[in-house]
Amino acid sequence: MPGRMLERHEFEREPVGSLAELEDLIAQRPELHLRYSEGPAQDDGGGSIDTESGLELPGLSVNPLAPEPWWTRPVADWLARQLCQYRHLAEANPARFAWVLTGRLVGRGPDCEPLLDDAIPVARLEKGLLEEADSRYRAAFDAERGPED
Repeated sequence: MPGRMLERHEFEREPVGSLAELEDLIAQRPELHLRYSEGPAQDDGGGSIDTESGLELPGLSVNPLAPEPWWTRPVADWLARQLCQYRHLAEANPARFAWVLTGRLVGRGPDCEPLLDDAIPVARLEKGLLEEADSRYRAAFDAERGPED
C-alpha cells in the first residue's frame, strides 16, 4: 500500500511558469518527476491504476524531468518532450493538471515508467509553460512521429 503524501497537500513552491524556470529547478533537484492528475489530494494514499489489467500499481506513475546521461541536446528540449508526452491526459480530463513531485522509487509501471511512493508535491506547472513546451516540442522534434512513419 503506497505511503502518505504531505498532510497539507500544498506545493513546496509557487507554480512554475517557463521552461527556463523549470530547467533551473531541475538543475537544483534532479530527482523531480512530472505527473498529470487531479492533484496531490486526489492521489494521496493510493497508487496509479493500470487500466488494461485493472491492477493498482505500488506507486504513482510519473515521468522523469532530469535528462538521461546520453541526452546531448538542450535540457529545455528534453523538458518540452517530457511535458508533451502525456499532455493528452489533461486534454481528455480538464480536472487533470501537470505538477512536479518527488518521492521514493518503488518500481516501474507497464510502460516502464517510474512509480513513486511517499510523494511530496513540489510545484504546479502553469498553462503558459505547457504552451511554451508544446511550441518548442513541435519546433525541435518530428513531433509524434514513430518508428513506422
